[in-house]
This record gives sequence, structure tokens and C-alpha cells, in this order.
Amino acid sequence: MSFHPLAELISYLDTLPEPHILCDKDYRILAANKAYRRNYGGGHAIVGQTCYAVSHHYTAPCDKAGETCPLQQSLASGQRERVLHLHHTPEGEAYVNIELAPVRDANGGIVYFVEKMEALGVSRGLADARALVGRAPAFRRMLELMARVAPSDATVMLQGESGTGKELVAKAIHDASRRANRPFVAVDCSGLTETLFESELFGHEKGAFTGASSRRIGLVESASGGTLFLDELGDIPLGMQVKLLRLLETGTFRRVGASDFLKSDVRLISATHRNLRAMVAEGRFRQDLYYRLNTFPIHLPALRERIEDVPLLAEALLARVAPGRNLRLSEEALACLMAYDYPGNVRELRNVLERATLLCDGDVILPDHLPPEVTQGGDAAATNGAAATGAQTLEDIEDDALRRRLAAHHGNRKTLAAELGISERTLYRRLRKIREKGKTDRLS
Repeated sequence: MSFHPLAELISYLDTLPEPHILCDKDYRILAANKAYRRNYGGGHAIVGQTCYAVSHHYTAPCDKAGETCPLQQSLASGQRERVLHLHHTPEGEAYVNIELAPVRDANGGIVYFVEKMEALGVSRGLADARALVGRAPAFRRMLELMARVAPSDATVMLQGESGTGKELVAKAIHDASRRANRPFVAVDCSGLTETLFESELFGHEKGAFTGASSRRIGLVESASGGTLFLDELGDIPLGMQVKLLRLLETGTFRRVGASDFLKSDVRLISATHRNLRAMVAEGRFRQDLYYRLNTFPIHLPALRERIEDVPLLAEALLARVAPGRNLRLSEEALACLMAYDYPGNVRELRNVLERATLLCDGDVILPDHLPPEVTQGGDAAATNGAAATGAQTLEDIEDDALRRRLAAHHGNRKTLAAELGISERTLYRRLRKIREKGKTDRLS
């Protein structure tokens, strides 16, 4: 009986529950298993097409279009490679974990690649009222780290400015972990005295202190089997830090007023906008606790670091704050939103949009519905000011036109770059230059 390795491999892939494709060194898809056809096929013919055309609608490999190409990485390293990509799916664009492994022939040469896809269901590249939303490079770097750490039980520290969505990210990590069906318990550490903090976190026995009329289960115990999220970590009282360290090192804690230790299996995620390294140096935060909590740090980008995500975020946020109204932003209002710096980050954008929905009686939000601090930093104000002084240069006009074109494309850099005949990377550099110039102009 003859043996056909390729046929045997294809038959094996079809038994796997996760979506898989088999491709050659020329990016050509040779086979797609049932799970792939069900989740990503959309009823279209896949075999014979290139992976970059099917997944991204590109006309060239990913590394030629500003993306990381796992196939090229695997050819260079000879090993399994893993990346996070934004894929086209029947439900729209979605982030997908890609794990690509080389297949070798009898002589050790790479002949095929097996690619496994795993949807990162907590985030999307399109506006979605239920998920983390974004396409910007800084946002994608954050997602890559989230995807790496979520399946583990590693302690995570989220670092970022206020308003960047640290609790949403913590919940997303929990939802993508093996603990997803267990509790997610959030604790705001700010403004709690040491006694109150200990009682909230570890619980207390009846009679442990004045007013303790009954036993109370603490949040650590409530989160057992799941995830405990400590927000504003830098505000934890110094005296409580040693007890938190014991919980991390031994998995044990003691209720206030109790003599026996209890065990709790929790995965800890913490968040802070403070400089904990400086606090350690000043003696206001324990060094040993800092290193235990900082096992896997993730930086949450400020909104000004991902300003091209504003159209997607605005669409998703409008659906949250005004469900059923089908509101949209005018090009002028969107241009104003994209020219603003957002010291309060995504939280501030949400508040701006919620205010606008209350002022808007129709279906279209106009600049008049936005607060003055936003419109004064927007395109209209900048353009009018330059025109009034006769100082608008050709570059200013080009910048204004580019911002308006991006707003008209709802922040989709890929589509705009293709329309302009330039690479997405070139467009990104130009937009970053415009933002940096805008900041300088407002300071001068």
C-alpha cells in the first residue's frame, strides 16, 4: 500500500477542533480543515489562494504590507512562530492568534507550513460595543502581550494613565484565560484605610472589631478559582503590603480576628498609573512585592498614542452611550475629535460623546455639540486661525486634507493608504508628524 505524506497530513488536520490551514513556501493554501472552513471560509473557495489574500485581502505578503509575517519568520528561524493578526472573517475583521509551524521533508528541508488560528474574542479591529476596539500599532502591541499572558496564571501589572481602560483590559485577560468561568473580582485600592482594606480584601470574623456583627467573606475568598484585580495598586497601605505578599507567595490569608490561615487560588492582576519604581526608592512601596507583582508588565497606550483609533472608538462608544439612536459624527466633528490630545484618554472621549448625544436632537453630531476644549484643538479652529493670520502654508493645507480624508475613511489607514498609492507605514509616519506638529503649535 502506497503512503502519501501530504494526504495523510491533510487528513490529520481535518480531525483537529481548531482552525488550521496547510500552505507552501509560496504562501499558497494547500488545504483548510473543517474548523477553518466553518469559522473563516464564509462559503468561498480557499484552496489555491494565498494566505495573505484570504486573511488580509492583500495583494502582497504581510511583510510587504507593514505586517509581521510568521511564514517569513519561520523560514528565517526554522522554528515555530506566533503572531497576532487582524483577519477578515465572515463577521468582519477580528484579531486572531496565529501559530505557524514548519513541516520538513526527509532531508530536513522546510516544505510546508501548518498554521493554527485562535480567535482573540475580547478585541476587534472594527467598532464593537462589547469588546476592546482598535487597530493602531500601540494597541496591537498591547493585545499581543495580552494574548501571550492570558492562558497562563502569571501575575500581570497594567501600567498606564488614568482613563486608558485598565479594568477592561484586566477583564479581557480574565475572559481569555482558563479561569473565564470563575469570578472576576475588582478592588479599588484608592482611599481605603489599612483596617478597611484588610477587611475588604480578607474578610473578618464576628466581633473582630466594633460593628463586626457577623462573619464577612473577603474579596480574596470570593475570587477563589478566578481573578482578583487590584486597581490603583500604588494606594495600598504599606502595612497591608506584607499580607498581600504572603498571599502571592503562599496562597494563604487570614480573616481579621481569625487565628487560622485559609487558602485561596486566585490569579492576580494589578493596575497603577503611579511610578512604582520611584515609590520603592522612596520607601513607600515594598521592593519584594513590586517584583512579585511586576512579573508581566503591560503598557496601556494613552489615546494620543493611538489617535487613529478614535473613529472606531467613537462608533463603539456611541452605541454604548446612546443605544438604538444610530448616531453618527459629521466629518467636521470627527476631525475635531482626532485633533484633540485627550488628557483623560478613552474615558474622556466617552464623556465627550455622551455629552454630545444629549445636545444632539438629530442623527448627526456636529462640532457645536462638542465641548470648546475639543473644538478649539480641532481642524476647524486650526484652519480658521491660520487663515485669519495668512499663515497657512501648503503643508498646512495638505495636513488638513489628509486628516479629513482619514476621518472620511473612519480612521482606516489601510484603505486610505491604498487610495493614496502609498504604504500604510508611510501614511502612519505622516499622521504621526501631523500630530506632533499640532502639539507644538498649541504650545507655541
